[in-house]
Amino acid sequence: MSETVMIVTGETSGELYGSLLATALKKKLQDIRITGIGGEQMQAAGVELISGITGSFGLVEAISSLRKIRETFRQAVEALRKDRPAVLVLIDYPDFNLKLAAEAKKENIRILYYVSPQVWAWRKKRIKKIARLVDKMAVLLPFEEKLYKDSGLDCEFVGHPVFDEIEAISKDRKALRKELGLKEDLPVLSMLPGSRTHELDRLLPVITEIVASFRKDQYQFCVPLAPNTDIRRYGRQLEELRAEGVVINKGKSLRSLAASDIAVIASGTATLQSVLLGVPTVVIYKLSPLTYFLGKLILNVKHISLVNILSGKGVVREFIQDQASARNVADEIRKITTDDSYRQEMLRAFDKVREMFAGKKASERVADIVIEMAIKTKKVTSL
Repeated sequence: MSETVMIVTGETSGELYGSLLATALKKKLQDIRITGIGGEQMQAAGVELISGITGSFGLVEAISSLRKIRETFRQAVEALRKDRPAVLVLIDYPDFNLKLAAEAKKENIRILYYVSPQVWAWRKKRIKKIARLVDKMAVLLPFEEKLYKDSGLDCEFVGHPVFDEIEAISKDRKALRKELGLKEDLPVLSMLPGSRTHELDRLLPVITEIVASFRKDQYQFCVPLAPNTDIRRYGRQLEELRAEGVVINKGKSLRSLAASDIAVIASGTATLQSVLLGVPTVVIYKLSPLTYFLGKLILNVKHISLVNILSGKGVVREFIQDQASARNVADEIRKITTDDSYRQEMLRAFDKVREMFAGKKASERVADIVIEMAIKTKKVTSL
């Protein structure tokens, strides 16, 4: 089957899922053409990029990206009309992707929404809008499936693509440390500052303070950066960290986590990665004061990290805004490393989360769904 599939994502985590999906599709259909919006990972997986990712988070952070987002949207609509893909795969990024879905629907293009917007946290009314626009949902979290099925939308819990990525890497900690330039005999503390510009702007200074709060013989430090990070923007801060002996790499977050004894992570996909790898974790996060204030008013969640959301309780500590300080993080790290019962309780909760996804292969299953939808499209257009 020679068909075109279009994959659209707006942020680094979604781009990872898009690249894994593209790889799975090309294994199943060698002659498939895949276009889309993404970054280096999707391009490396064989996706013909229409435009680069444009993601931002929060009201204040989005304003500076508005012009680029509008231009990217124009390019995406133009590509839809020109290429007429058999299936449009939308990955999260709802403000952009729902508008694109409306354009695709006008063109009678079948739409798979892969990775649900966090409708369970806010703007639950979006479920009805999504149900009107898309043909099928593929969701990553087990409780999301019922939300969409109750609206009458065809929906399937496919598992989480983080599992696919973890299965593909070595679990040999000694070999991983050697690859990353880390010592074998000193505990590794990895600190993941996120992929969005505002996350790096606010969390890199905190990370610098965390490093300074420990003696150099207590830990070796690793700061893995997302593949799309603009290194030049943070050159001075990264040089300060290197001067303190911190190992910095780009595009090796998962390997760094797998080599770690403990991790400090900006809330996001990496928190689930640490859970699946069994790495004790501390979560930190900072937003602009205005975005945080508005978020408190509209968000309907007690926790921000996936492990706590899935567990329904505070398995890992979350330090947000002013609480995201070097002192608080250092105290929590010391508690994890010195209180064996506390650490074991955390790891047992990690095991329970891992069981929720057992036997699921998200990228492979979503590739099958895309192919099934493309075949249906072909049958309809040939009538």
